[in-house]
Amino acid sequence: MQKRVLLALFLTGSLVAAPLLRAQSALLDLPRASQHAQVMQRVGITNITINYHRPLVKGRQMIGKVEPYGKVWRAGANENTTIAFSDPVTIEGKPLAKGTYGLHMIPGENEWTIIFSNNATSWGSFSYDQKEDALRVTVKSQPSDFHEALTYDFDDVKPNATLVTMRWEKVAVPFHVEVNTNEMVEQSLHNQLRGRAQYEWQAWDEAANYLLDNKLSADEALKDADQSIQLEDRFENLITKARALDSLGKKEEATTARNKAVAMGTAIQLHIFGRQLQQQGKQEEAFAVFRTNIKRYPDHWLVHNETARLAVAKGDYDTAVKEMKLSLAGADDPNKPAIEALLRRLQAKEDINK
Repeated sequence: MQKRVLLALFLTGSLVAAPLLRAQSALLDLPRASQHAQVMQRVGITNITINYHRPLVKGRQMIGKVEPYGKVWRAGANENTTIAFSDPVTIEGKPLAKGTYGLHMIPGENEWTIIFSNNATSWGSFSYDQKEDALRVTVKSQPSDFHEALTYDFDDVKPNATLVTMRWEKVAVPFHVEVNTNEMVEQSLHNQLRGRAQYEWQAWDEAANYLLDNKLSADEALKDADQSIQLEDRFENLITKARALDSLGKKEEATTARNKAVAMGTAIQLHIFGRQLQQQGKQEEAFAVFRTNIKRYPDHWLVHNETARLAVAKGDYDTAVKEMKLSLAGADDPNKPAIEALLRRLQAKEDINK
């Protein structure tokens, strides 16, 4: 075909005015009309990576004509479009192992088939073989704003899921990817805590808190908290141990751990702990921590904040305003705006403990 076009140009004398028509080299690293792109999204700790080339519309009807309905299409241009998952996932509710897959699609007027092929190293879909499919799912296409260049986006990103959407021309084709984030993290923690991190108290404490925050294994969290304490006995990991013991219903042991933590806490640590208790609706427990802080660190600016909170609980706003002014006078510059906001609320006789 190329030779016939060149011959016609010679015969018409228009070769000088027209550019030479050449097939694009697959051997040399030269600019391509459909340029390479890569997008990646982390969901939890799982990486989803799409490698593709971006064909342009150039005034043509691409979907349904250049790329006809009912025919397997490479979902991009040039080499296989690939999608890689660093952990097992589900696609539209169907399981797919971790790995790198050739991504193909079968366009339809309303429904599209998304294909994940175990062969990810071919040129386009020309050698596609259905026997190599790892998974096929069917999804509904949607109308979209016009996209000249084919685009892949990650939409509606959540801690355990995202929507992968191909957009081209005025068509969007989304498919749902979900990850069992908690399971992946639990497995990962076991490996991470066999490396250098195992020698740091923070690593074990963070692992324990993750398990507790996500309502996973309280037994495992307690073991991790104990390992953290063994490395370094601290306020933070003792509070974590108390949380784990509470989750296991071991209230007396939890109180012992918590009291030990409070006995060694700094003014800032005790204030933060007390405020966390307030946010959990445990006002009396919070006030007890504040009283300990007031007795131990009477001149700290945060203690004046706590004295104001205790005064508010008794309805004594005059004392609360006075104490908050003392807190403001001693606070460092980054914290002054927050204290000023609390002071204004007190002057308006607003309960700052709520």
